[in-house]
Amino acid sequence: MKLWPFRQREERAAPDVAVPQSDPNFLRILGLDAGAMSVSDIAVTTDSALGVPALWAAVNFLAGTIAGLPLPVYDRADDGGRKKVVGGIAALLSGAVNPATTSFAWRKLSMEHLLTGGRWLSFIERAPSGEVINIWPLDPSHVTIRRRDWTQSYEYRPPNQRPVVYGAEDIIDLPFMLRSDGLSHRGPIAANKDVIGLAIAATRYASRYLQKGGVPPFAITGNFQSTAALQRAGDDLEAAVKKAAAEGRQALTLPLGLEVKPIGVDPEKNQLVELQRWSVEQVARIYSLPPTFLQDLTHGTFSNSEQQDLHFVKHTLSRWVRQIEQELNLKLFGRGRTDRYVEINVDGLLRGDFKTRMEGYALGIQNAILTPEEIRVMENREKKAGGDQLMIQGATVPLGSQPGAPQGGKNG
Repeated sequence: MKLWPFRQREERAAPDVAVPQSDPNFLRILGLDAGAMSVSDIAVTTDSALGVPALWAAVNFLAGTIAGLPLPVYDRADDGGRKKVVGGIAALLSGAVNPATTSFAWRKLSMEHLLTGGRWLSFIERAPSGEVINIWPLDPSHVTIRRRDWTQSYEYRPPNQRPVVYGAEDIIDLPFMLRSDGLSHRGPIAANKDVIGLAIAATRYASRYLQKGGVPPFAITGNFQSTAALQRAGDDLEAAVKKAAAEGRQALTLPLGLEVKPIGVDPEKNQLVELQRWSVEQVARIYSLPPTFLQDLTHGTFSNSEQQDLHFVKHTLSRWVRQIEQELNLKLFGRGRTDRYVEINVDGLLRGDFKTRMEGYALGIQNAILTPEEIRVMENREKKAGGDQLMIQGATVPLGSQPGAPQGGKNG
């Protein structure tokens, strides 16, 4: 891999605080090593956790949704309005953040790092003039975060390459949840390893159960003359169960005098199905997702599914949108700059069905909130002449002033 011409920062004295993300303890925080053992004795890593379908769906849904949202850049006008920026940083954020990576791919990869290991790190490459020319995603496991004299820096050490140190102003850094030191973080997979480990264990148990023909563990009793005879009887019966399962047979023949007694618990009595459903609900809680977004419609109805859709935008997505907006505005445009800013557009997720949308647009026009031209733009339709005027419904007038009404009359 070719190293990009990144700008280096001169090192000073020994760091006050350093958090290497390749350190074994830190990898446990990220959930990237085999040492993150759950109480079910399951090693919970990022890869094994993504083997849980509910967690896979949650990460892909959230990452893909945020990556697909429009990311426009605006200039604030003197009159309080705003104008959409075209070209430059706007083209970079909406098109390709570097020659090899689209904006969608960059945001999806970064969100996947954030939703699994707990950190989104990207390097901002600037021209000598200060203009942003590229954004490069960084592998969090190759980054060491340092704080020295209240100055934060990031040492990036890719395999087989020289380390490069960047200042905080050049790094887009979004943690899932910071620890008290303000540098290290808690990743959702490692922090919930026991719940995820239980889901993995349930899946493995179900797999082993089906491999044995769907028969729970059992004991064989009978008139055995030797230990070898007992062993042969057990081997013969286990082979017969597997053969019957492979051939789809419903009956087994047992030698005369043998009796089979179950000693395990079948999945129904063990509530395996309920455990799998509970795991889906737990993953939904980890990522603050309504269960319907993980394809769990157990308690879903037409009305509450629609409300969960609104809940997702208002209470889950809005948190990530605000965090991303503020980080991008700080790192791309600088502290205190208010004349240019990024604003993620979530209007498309709130559009609803056609009838509801049209009713909302009608209210917006009648109350001088939206112009017909603005609505046509939101609906991706071409502009029409004369549609840029604010209008208001004129039927609401003071009592007695409507045309044809008696003047100064008495009631009744």
